[in-house]
Amino acid sequence: MALTRFERFLSWVLRGVVRMLFAFFQLFAPRGGPDGSKRLPPITNPLLRVPAMRLAQMIRQREVTSVEVVQAYIDRIQEINPLINAMVKDRFSQALQEAAQVDRLVDEETGGGAGEEVLEDKLPLLGVPFTVKEAFTLQGMPNSTGLVSRRGMVSGTDAPPVALLKRAGAIPLGVTNCSELCMWLESHNRLYGVTNNPYALERIPGGSSGGEGSILGGGGSVIGVGSDVGGSIRMPAFFNGIFGHKPTPGVVSNEGQFPPASGLQPGFLCTGPMCRYAQDLLPMLRVMAGLNADRLNLSSEVDLKKLRFFSVPHDGGSPLVSPVDPQLIQAQNRVVERLEADLGVKVEHLKIPQLKYSFQIWGAMMAAPGKDGKLPIMFAELMANQGKRVWPVWEMAKWILGFSKHTMAAIGLATVEMFQPTQPSQFILQQRESLQKDLEELLGTDGVLLYPSHPHLAPRHHHPLFTPFNFSYTGIFNILGLPVTQCPLGLSTEGLPLGVQLVMGKMQDHLGLAMAVYLEQAFGGWRDPAQASPSA
Repeated sequence: MALTRFERFLSWVLRGVVRMLFAFFQLFAPRGGPDGSKRLPPITNPLLRVPAMRLAQMIRQREVTSVEVVQAYIDRIQEINPLINAMVKDRFSQALQEAAQVDRLVDEETGGGAGEEVLEDKLPLLGVPFTVKEAFTLQGMPNSTGLVSRRGMVSGTDAPPVALLKRAGAIPLGVTNCSELCMWLESHNRLYGVTNNPYALERIPGGSSGGEGSILGGGGSVIGVGSDVGGSIRMPAFFNGIFGHKPTPGVVSNEGQFPPASGLQPGFLCTGPMCRYAQDLLPMLRVMAGLNADRLNLSSEVDLKKLRFFSVPHDGGSPLVSPVDPQLIQAQNRVVERLEADLGVKVEHLKIPQLKYSFQIWGAMMAAPGKDGKLPIMFAELMANQGKRVWPVWEMAKWILGFSKHTMAAIGLATVEMFQPTQPSQFILQQRESLQKDLEELLGTDGVLLYPSHPHLAPRHHHPLFTPFNFSYTGIFNILGLPVTQCPLGLSTEGLPLGVQLVMGKMQDHLGLAMAVYLEQAFGGWRDPAQASPSA
């Protein structure tokens, strides 16, 4: 659908305003930043190139000890974290002690050769290290969500998905950085600082689960826990060249996170797995879902040749959102070509006009009152953390003078929120309802939709401040309640990760997880940032 004359005018005006704001930001923003010429050192320990489930098998079969695996990841984190600033608090000593306990258990259970099957059944991730987004509670670790006023907040319990992973034998190494209050696509806050992209330190790793994306992409972790209310798993997975999955809502518990979701937001927020290797997505999701895993048919065999595929190249041209980078469209077209060549299927190319209103739909539904009639907690109220009220305009003045304890992104969100209607317009509700109906009918139980992950490749630090609505490419699927798998597709000419979203019908998560394994084999999956070449 072509843009109207007014929409083209609006787009031109917005781009002019953005240029002026960018010039203003450059005047007052702090100087300095990561050296873009530096690169991460290459991975040299072969244990860091083994998928999590294979590591668990090797530990059970005593091919390697858990202590060796955990120490390998500790060494890698200590090597790269000074460059990427992804892990904000570690528990290395406790992790090594827990790994030693795992090795003793393995010796006791498998000494006679009869206990390996029991361990695989009860402890499928035994001895495998993992990392956790700092917004989740992990016993003994901070849970500030990047808010200065929550400095010193230490978790006394584990969030349910974290507890389930630990119960499955996995060993947490520490917690990773996120955006302030988990509501921005750059992992930057005034408590822990800025996290960098392992492929290009001057670029963002995404947010809000950007610390997870960065530590995984840099080879400092093999599996991790993220959350997603607007793309916070999928954007970091895309920017850092790894796999991520936003499950069907309600399958994985969202308890044990700060800030808590309110209004209608609990229906949009999802907790899910982030991995370097596609084969680890399904077993991780099975563990994290607990008793709900049976709702997803994760044990069902998926015949990719019997699926129906659709490809949508862009949102139709929203004047609020950047055009999609041609390299991303080309990468998506290469997926279409491989599907048709390898599977003998015919991919249907579509345009879905309602997607042009993705940001308006997301914003309206996130601000809408819940079923109990109560409005969601105001972002400025969350920033205050039960303390002195935060006034966005005053906070902006303090930021310019260097006195604010909040980021520009958080202040901007609080400012925009003051003008956000609390009731969605009838037009936006109609767009949302028709989009929901059309996509559910289109996808059914055997459909997979290819859709760009984001309009841009990983942006430079702070540049998303001037393209704030680009996250709508991911956020719309939170509102629609559809499961989405994010998959890497090699590297761009700049050496940055390419990728695509796979969107399925509700409760059809297993289709995306099976497709992720196929795309990993077809396009190479994750690449070591130190050794990957753009032409690979």
